[in-house]
Amino acid sequence: MIVFFGRPDDRPLALAIEQAASQGVPYVVLDQTRLGHDELLLDVGPDRVDGRLHTCGTELELGAIAAVYARPLALSHTRDELERARSEQLNASFLEWLDDAGCLVVNRPRAMQSNVSKPYQLQLVAESGMTVPATLVTNRPEDVHDFRARHGRVIYKSISGIRSIVTELDERTIEHLERIRSLPTQFQAYVEGVDVRVHVVGDRVFATEIASSATDYRYAHRAGEPATLQPTELPSAVGRRCLALAQRLELPFCGIDLRRRPDGAHVCFEVNPMPAYSYFESETGQPIAQALVDLLTGAGANVGSWSRFATT
Repeated sequence: MIVFFGRPDDRPLALAIEQAASQGVPYVVLDQTRLGHDELLLDVGPDRVDGRLHTCGTELELGAIAAVYARPLALSHTRDELERARSEQLNASFLEWLDDAGCLVVNRPRAMQSNVSKPYQLQLVAESGMTVPATLVTNRPEDVHDFRARHGRVIYKSISGIRSIVTELDERTIEHLERIRSLPTQFQAYVEGVDVRVHVVGDRVFATEIASSATDYRYAHRAGEPATLQPTELPSAVGRRCLALAQRLELPFCGIDLRRRPDGAHVCFEVNPMPAYSYFESETGQPIAQALVDLLTGAGANVGSWSRFATT
């Protein structure tokens, strides 16, 4: 039995559920919008955690769960204080169980924490052998001026896991640089080249090339700029490094943001532990959802070395 955890109106989760249904895979949806009506009973021993999950009229022994695909989002607001308290408690308890569950979890909450601090994750990326951009984290404007003098074009982004728009530090934005005294910010040397998003799904790699003149192609439409996506092939060495990086971060499923420089080298910006892959699949036709469901069901070689993450 597969458990899908999150909000069914979240397109990446919905697409995975649709794929599982089309393949006839038994599954249960633990819907974050109605957790106040569900129940999780945990039996915690010195060396094991057992229990039962009651959801949508189904009672499921935790030991019968083969895999979980988790995309936890913010809980819905409700005026019913009791329902809100029940939802928050079940949500927290299930997330804790996911870290210790004996089944395959895509992805465990503790593994996703690396993205909470972008500078920390970038150190892990560099240690894995991937090239990363020159980076400065500071709240001192004078440091930024020195960094810009050395590297010329510079971009900036938040240091937390909260999504921010990557923006170039130009003559307009630099006028507001004093604001960083209250908020440490990450600055990076601008990297010329073409964006490549790599989705690692188990032992499979799906690479997508994005053609866009926008600094952050995710928000190209806001600037009236087009973004064209198409499948691409990675050099074998780069593909292996992406797989190794996912293994190092203990992320069976992740989105790795690269940029291919004019000299052919690939630079890694960050790793998304909860990628919105549905956008890339809809634009390119790459069977990412199918690969995800195959990973969850243990179909074929896609599980590969990730089987070791199915036990604690």
